[in-house]
Amino acid sequence: MSAFSPAFLPGLVHTPVTPFTRDRGIDLDLYERLIDFHIGNGADTLALAMHAGESVSLPDDERRRLLEFAIKHVNGRKPVMAHVSETGTGIAAALARHAEDAGATAIVATTPYYWTPPAAMVLEHFAAIGAAVTIPFFVYNAPEEMQGTKVTAELCRKLIERLPNFAGVVDLSLDWQFMIELMTDAPRLRPGFQLLSGTELLVSPAAIGASGLFAPLAAIAPKLVRKLYDLCRDQKLFEARKTQETIAGLRQALKPLGVAGLKAAMRAMSRDCGEPRPPLVPLDAAACQKLVATLDAIHALPEEPRGW
Repeated sequence: MSAFSPAFLPGLVHTPVTPFTRDRGIDLDLYERLIDFHIGNGADTLALAMHAGESVSLPDDERRRLLEFAIKHVNGRKPVMAHVSETGTGIAAALARHAEDAGATAIVATTPYYWTPPAAMVLEHFAAIGAAVTIPFFVYNAPEEMQGTKVTAELCRKLIERLPNFAGVVDLSLDWQFMIELMTDAPRLRPGFQLLSGTELLVSPAAIGASGLFAPLAAIAPKLVRKLYDLCRDQKLFEARKTQETIAGLRQALKPLGVAGLKAAMRAMSRDCGEPRPPLVPLDAAACQKLVATLDAIHALPEEPRGW
């Protein structure tokens, strides 16, 4: 196995959707085009399959095959982070080992699905996943998505003590107190420790010390997301506010609609990746029409790429 590289900087991370055919199989030909689109439109790193990629609707063998396919097609053009979250610790650790063997640059995992374990169990869960590999391991903190189970700064301090490859946190909580405490302590204990924003609301995390961004909305507005990331990376936070407000409007329109809304918006941008898998339900005609009207009202979208 490869040696851990603390120098890996994910930067702007695109999180591709998973395109499906009409019979709900994975459309690998379209997945190639989608990967090329993200690489050609500002991604520093790809993370897959994240929740935007419907990872929880992919059986274990599909997740493995999809990752292998993506890494082969990327062919070293960009780093690939593998999402290895699962219900059971052993299952997630096995996905992590597979990801490293397949050539992933790093892995990312959130708290166990379907459970609300106490902090001691969450610690052991993450410790086992991280210990299964030598590549960088990022914890994904998404309490809103994970039944309120939170990652704490104390948990991160303990993981730093136990895992030499614990590289950072991807934070979707928008909990400024947590991020401040984390970035006060973690970089002191582990130089190079990274905070990445799990949402395109980047200005405040960047002020706290975030150096990266997971951006599902890059599937719709990659130029806008790239502009925001570059301004925040250069600490031009005041200048970034206008771009942030535009992206916040797009995010507000899509967040209640989930993956179905994201895919509908991609279709409106002439990048149709099919419908989501059940139990997710596609938007009906009225909802699609309303979404298209919302997108048309966002002044920056005409400058974004249409099609592939």
